[in-house]
Amino acid sequence: MTQTPNSLRIQIGIFGRTNSGKSSLLNALTNQDFSIVSPEAGTTADPVKKAMEIAGLGPVLFVDTAGFCDQTSLGEKRLEKTRDALARADLILAVFGADEFQEKPDFENCEKKSEEDFFAKQILESKKKIIPILTKIDLASKSKIEFAAEKIESLTKKIPVQVSSVSREGIENLFQRIRDEAKTDDEKSLTGNLCAAGDLVLLVMPQDIQAPKGRLILPQVQVLRDLLDKKCIVASCTADMFEQTLRTLASPPKLIVIDSQVFPLINSLRPKNCALTSFSVLMAAAKGKINLFKEGAAAIKNLNQNSRVLIAEACAHVPQDEDIGRIKIPRMLKKIAGDLKIDFVRGTDFPDSLTDENGAPRYDLIIHCGACMFNRAYVLHRQSLAEAAGIPMTNYGIAIAQINGILDEVVLP
Repeated sequence: MTQTPNSLRIQIGIFGRTNSGKSSLLNALTNQDFSIVSPEAGTTADPVKKAMEIAGLGPVLFVDTAGFCDQTSLGEKRLEKTRDALARADLILAVFGADEFQEKPDFENCEKKSEEDFFAKQILESKKKIIPILTKIDLASKSKIEFAAEKIESLTKKIPVQVSSVSREGIENLFQRIRDEAKTDDEKSLTGNLCAAGDLVLLVMPQDIQAPKGRLILPQVQVLRDLLDKKCIVASCTADMFEQTLRTLASPPKLIVIDSQVFPLINSLRPKNCALTSFSVLMAAAKGKINLFKEGAAAIKNLNQNSRVLIAEACAHVPQDEDIGRIKIPRMLKKIAGDLKIDFVRGTDFPDSLTDENGAPRYDLIIHCGACMFNRAYVLHRQSLAEAAGIPMTNYGIAIAQINGILDEVVLP
């Protein structure tokens, strides 16, 4: 059975101070001893992830994070992981333990970053959906629970869900709140309004070292599934069989979806009434703000040998010969701009700061991969960082189309 990739799951981050009951809550939600629970501060080091299905909602990924008031020697490194989990989260479970509250919330007890500061500046200002949770209600008196609930509501502007991870009291109420908060409108189609039921769509599939024998890469699978769900008629071929495939079709396809690397070839051969796009362009629209990516591509024409570019890959794969991000795109850039400086990051690695000590942008352009391994929230987060730093950001497919001078001929969903 094929599992839903984490990038397609609703990511639900569990956040709170150390020993607030986050790991116990994850165990109660999954109804199994998945996370280690201990009164020892800093028990959860790296984020703990658990995929599951929630009836009435679908596939989700719970992420249990380290307490942000961790005073251990590794506390700051753990906080970095927590911030990264926050960037990825579609929905936030903000956990408060009933035993944390005295006459007033003990916010000052955390020297490095107070609880109030964390929620105000990190979580509340993230503008993400939040469900506040009051845990350990089995360990507190009724008056303390009422006091704590009042303070949490004052801080988050939402009524907290009261739960006991031991007795599971309130867990079903929490599941319902998760359904209500996480459920969105019908999922956006990858191909948008580029095609409709009954339309013929031709997929030109790359079969190279990055698409090993025996399997298709994830964007191809996702686009194919999207087209089948829309009741489109789908044909496929490799680039070397493109012309022969066109001759066998009774009528030209409404849409041609290709690997971005063959934009020049397929654009020169396609019937001009056939719309053209690429898998990477479709992923750019699904994962981020497509207009920002397109605007960012305009910066390519201003690059020169003194420019500095950051290329970001979501996959942490070992680079291969003729790797698209490490070899081919840099070669294209240097052909038009000279021997410019190019930095690379992979996986979750990304610069802590995109500006220097004077606030000036460190890069003239950021080029991101299709991000099939990231969820939309994380790509939007990276786009917002680039925008705040004043750095244009684009995507592999859009960049390649721009370099080849055909971006205006490529359709965007």
